[in-house]
This record gives sequence, structure tokens and C-alpha cells, in this order.
Amino acid sequence: MDALMDRRGGLPLPHRRFAPRLVPAPGPKPQPVAPTGTVACKGCNRRFVTERYERALRVCSLCGYHGVVPATLRATQLADRGSLHLADFSDVEDRDPLHFNDGVAYPKRIAEARAKTGLREAFMVARCLIGGNPIVIACMDFGFLGGSLGSAAGECFARACEMAVAENRSLVAVCTSGGARMQEGIAALAQMARCSQGVSGVAAAGLPYISILADPCFGGVTASFAVQSDVILAEPGARIGFAGGRVIEQATHDKLPDGFQTAEFLLAHGMVDQVVLRADLRDTVARLLGVYSR
Repeated sequence: MDALMDRRGGLPLPHRRFAPRLVPAPGPKPQPVAPTGTVACKGCNRRFVTERYERALRVCSLCGYHGVVPATLRATQLADRGSLHLADFSDVEDRDPLHFNDGVAYPKRIAEARAKTGLREAFMVARCLIGGNPIVIACMDFGFLGGSLGSAAGECFARACEMAVAENRSLVAVCTSGGARMQEGIAALAQMARCSQGVSGVAAAGLPYISILADPCFGGVTASFAVQSDVILAEPGARIGFAGGRVIEQATHDKLPDGFQTAEFLLAHGMVDQVVLRADLRDTVARLLGVYSR
């Protein structure tokens, strides 16, 4: 009898209640499904109804994270209502001097990026008004091969500069990019000089040029036209630099300071003129253009 008694509780073993052992079902584990019509903030993972998130300009109301905005939507957010007219650069084509193939041929990657974004290149150029000021706006789309700067993208920006000079319009560029497009090699790096030449033409004509740096903005774009403007604005939390932080740490064998390469860090060190909330960008650009046009 003693052998059948629980030494801790004194109850006969048949009367003890044992929790059933849960055995996971075979096969792949089910994944949680996001509710339809919602989007998650990449900063805090809070979910928003898509329409409400779009009305908030893709900015999280909880943590303030500024989400990625496609080029056409960005131009619509900045331009006066009904004033946006896209420029036709359909004759601009990419070059493939290296016949680059990393498992997917470069021309195929271009075709996929065009289908994904609805753009022909990483730049979208348009005429518009901002606060009543005539503008040529050039917006980069990070969804197009990471907003990389290739020969066609460089040509689009150079033409935007020439259009601004020919029509006596100010130039506004929204820059978000991973840098020069590796698939084109030296042809992509040459676009830094091509775009810088375009900016020089705008400056020589005495026209204002304002750049807006959005997350992320790196490489040859940051090293050229993105920071050659009269005024450099940046969105909160935007990562801005030339090489990535991990690459710099590996090269210097030194620990980088907290917040390195963020818009706020660069503002504190004089590389950015102002960090502006997305909701205030349009009014800020309009005021600046009003000052320059006096």
C-alpha cells in the first residue's frame, strides 16, 4: 500500500491528476496571418488600418517611425493639388556593359523592377507647384533596385536639372538610395559626375535646389547630388551616409557612437540643415522656396 501512495501528497497514485502531454502535430507549423487591410509599423510592429496609415503619410502615430514612400506618392504628398505633371523620359534606357548575371540577368531585374514599381527607372521626374512656386521635382524610389543610381537614373536626374534651368524652375530632389548600381560597374559610378554637372548648371542659373534625404540614403548618391543642394533636409530617423556602419567598424576597428549615420546625428554635426517631420515637409519646402525667390 505504501508503494502506491504519493510520498509528497499522501494520495493513492490512481487518484492523482496528471496533465496530458501535448505532442506537436506533424508537418509545418502554422504561421500567424495578418489581418487583411492592415499594415505593420517596422519600428514598433503595431498594426494600422491601411487607409488610416496612408492618411498619416505612412508615419506611425505610436513610435513616429517614417515608413518608405514610393516616388509617385512622395511627389503627390509634396506638390500642390492638381499641379503634378510627369515628365516623359521613356527614351532613356539602361546599359548593360558587363552583361551582368548574378543568377538573374540584369535586363530581367530591370523588367521586374519596372513591373513592381510602375516606373521606368529609380527616378520619377515631374513638373509641379509647391506653395505656388514652380518646381521640377525628382523623387527616387527605393523599391526600384534599392533606388540604385545607374546610367538611366543618372540621365533622368541630369535631364531634371536641365529642365529646371530651361524653364526657370526650382529643383527639389527626394533622395533614398543604396548607392551606385553595381550591375553597371564604372558606368554607374560615372553618374556621380553626370549628376554633379547637372547641379552645377542649376547653381549657375541662380535657381534654388533643395534636397530631402529619406531613409536610407547611402553610397554615391550621398557622395554627390544629395548633399550638393542649397538646403539639405532630412526625415526623422533617416539613415544617411556613404558606407554602412558595419563596414566602417570593420575598416577602422573602432566602435561607432550611438545613433551614428542618423539624420539627428548628422544635424548635430553640421551635415544636415534641418530634420523635418513628413507632415511638415511641404510647408517647409514652400517657405524656403519663398525666401529664395524674393
